[in-house]
Order: sequence, then C-alpha cells, then structure tokens
Amino acid sequence: MNPGILYASLAYVAWGLLPLYFRQVADVPALEVVVHRTAWALMFLLAVLGLRRQWAWLPALLRQPRVVLAFALSALLLSSNWLTYVWAVQNQHVVDASLGYFILPLVNVAMGFFFLHERPRPGQWLAVAVAAAGVLWLTVQTGRLPWIALVLALTFGIYGLVRKLAPLGALEGLALETLMLAPLAFGAMAWWAWQGQGVLVQGDAAHIGWLALAGPLTAIPLLLFAAGARRLPLATLGILQYISPSLQFALGVWLFHEPLQPSRLAGFVLIWAALLVYSLEGWWQVRAGTAVAAADR
Repeated sequence: MNPGILYASLAYVAWGLLPLYFRQVADVPALEVVVHRTAWALMFLLAVLGLRRQWAWLPALLRQPRVVLAFALSALLLSSNWLTYVWAVQNQHVVDASLGYFILPLVNVAMGFFFLHERPRPGQWLAVAVAAAGVLWLTVQTGRLPWIALVLALTFGIYGLVRKLAPLGALEGLALETLMLAPLAFGAMAWWAWQGQGVLVQGDAAHIGWLALAGPLTAIPLLLFAAGARRLPLATLGILQYISPSLQFALGVWLFHEPLQPSRLAGFVLIWAALLVYSLEGWWQVRAGTAVAAADR
C-alpha cells in the first residue's frame, strides 16, 4: 500500500474522532478550550521545530510583510473555525458540524471559481448545484440556515485559500498562526488566573492534562496529512477526506444520539449525492487523463 494512503487516512481518522476528545472537556467553556488548544499546540510545535532545527523560515518572513498579514488572517479564520467546532460538539451539534466538512470540497470549487478564476467542469458545477439544493432543503425544513455547517465550511475554505496564496509548510504555517494568536491566548489565561477563574486555577490535574493533550492532537494529524499529501494525487486525497465527516456523522447519530429526522436526513442525502457526483467526475477525469497520456506514449 502506498504509505501516503496510510498517513492521510490516519490524519482524517484523527480529525473524525476529535468529538470524543472535546466531549472530555465539555464542562470547560468553548473559548477557554480554544485558548488552551492554541497555547499547548504552540508549545508542542516549537518543541518539534527545535528538535528538527527548522528555524530558517522565520527570519525570512520578517522581510515579507504581506505574507505576515496573510497569516494573521489565516490565524483569525482558524481560531474562528476551532471555536465554532468546539461549541458545536459541546452543544450536541456534531451532525451539523459533519455537514460542514461534507460540503467543504464543493465550497472549495465555488471559491476557486470566484477568487482564483478557475473554470470548474460541468460535473463539478452539477455537484455544487445539488449540494446547494441540499442546504436549501435543510433551511426550509428547520426554518433557518444550517449556520454551524456553513460557518465551518466557509472559515476553513477561506483559510485554505489564504494558505494556498501564502504558502508555508504545514508545520511552519501552524506554528506561525499559533504564535500570532499566542499573545491573546496567554493574555486570556493570565487574566482568568488573576480573576481566580479558569482551569489553571479551578481545575484539577486531569482537566489540565486533557487540555494539554490538545497540543499533540492538533499538530500530529496535520503532520500526518502533510506527509500523505506529498505522496498522493489530489484525486485520492479528495476521496479520503470524506473519512473525517463520516466518522463525525456516525458519532453524532449513534454514540451521542443526536436527533436526525427523516426530513432532515433527506438534505444530507442530497449532499452525499453531490459528493458522489463530485468524486465520480474527478475519478473519470483522472482516468481520461491517464488514457490520453498512455496514448501519447
């Protein structure tokens, strides 16, 4: 087996099982969880960079203010995504969160068209249209937009777009983003401690240990994904990425027993149909390209 499939699959499985972790700190406010996640992830990443002596990128960035501004924006988007996701898990909206990551690939297609002047193929447009119909159906059935899913998809989609335009390695990029968020994170932790509040003051060792675990749980899947992405074509990654929301959906329905009425399930079926169209169209294009390349030889 291509080791890239193993690395990428492990990354997506880890992301898909994250609700299990956030349920362990469900009594900690979502904002405080994100603050600790930022702080512990930064310390873990700095340790990894130190062990690898991988610092050459940092001085070079100081001469590129536009790149620094781009990563300031990506840090804001990433923290917003984290906060929305943690809140969703803690408030029994894991199924809604999974929907956000199901529609993310189709959001990326639309953003590529609007911001990068890409020309999606007819099959991709069909997938986007079917997904939009699914979102519309869910809106009509519930009387409101599926805002959790849309916020997660849009923040992470725009985050990916910014990272695409301001390239930096996965490890270095996340380190820079958490470094930019660090003054806010450590400032908030110091303020809560001064007020006699927060886990560091009121929590026990188990709570602090669970929050400290957020560091490696944030960084390790990202490193696995980066290792897998270097070894796999985008078409394969496109299929594997559905592991994560599928696991989230399964946890929400079967472990956390979140309600899923048949009328609401119909909206998910439309989204899944859109993903099927999107995946088959991508697979067909890869097969056609391979056939043309073989004929040219």
